[in-house]
Amino acid sequence: MKFKRILLAPAALLAFATGHAAASDPAFDAQLLSLQQEWARVNYDTPAGDARSHAFDALEKRAEAFTKQHPGRAEALIWEGIIESSYAGAKGGLGALGLAKEARASLEAALEIDPRALDGSAYTSLGTLYAKVPGFPVGFGDDDKARDLLSKALELNPNGIDPNYFYGEFLYEEGEYAEALKYLDRAAKAPGRPGRERADQGRRAEIAALTAKVKAKSS
Repeated sequence: MKFKRILLAPAALLAFATGHAAASDPAFDAQLLSLQQEWARVNYDTPAGDARSHAFDALEKRAEAFTKQHPGRAEALIWEGIIESSYAGAKGGLGALGLAKEARASLEAALEIDPRALDGSAYTSLGTLYAKVPGFPVGFGDDDKARDLLSKALELNPNGIDPNYFYGEFLYEEGEYAEALKYLDRAAKAPGRPGRERADQGRRAEIAALTAKVKAKSS
């Protein structure tokens, strides 16, 4: 989701959450994994445009229902925020800013409950929102907040594929190419996530593409 330059263009944002629910609840874990896997299918396998937007609309409704069924679970709120963010990216245009604000609220609520949930994924997701949403007066984007949040995500999950990828992307956008390559290399070497094979495949393709762009800029 590339908010800044063409407010909410289609993109592959926010497959951030890894790991399992904090408590032992197999039914909850299974529902969460189902949302994660459907996110990957919609984000990577559904054609961009109306089809993807409609699919994210349906998935957002599922995520909202899941959160209502499990009040107080940060993991559910994190994935509601991720799906809202991705839906904003698929929808595009100024109207998508409302979805971005909903995502921010979901992720902030998750942080209030448990900032360490899903290896700190709320920090990754929220940091990326602040990096990509336009700043004042159009939106709430803020590069300083983005850097701080993405750094916190890496403190909690230093070897994760998503925190390293999105921090690398942020550094690329900031023109810090050498540092960007360092984090993209870490992302490329990150371990796979059980049950998240399609998401990992899609993210690794994005890592390779961005790495090539960074090398071209820095050569």
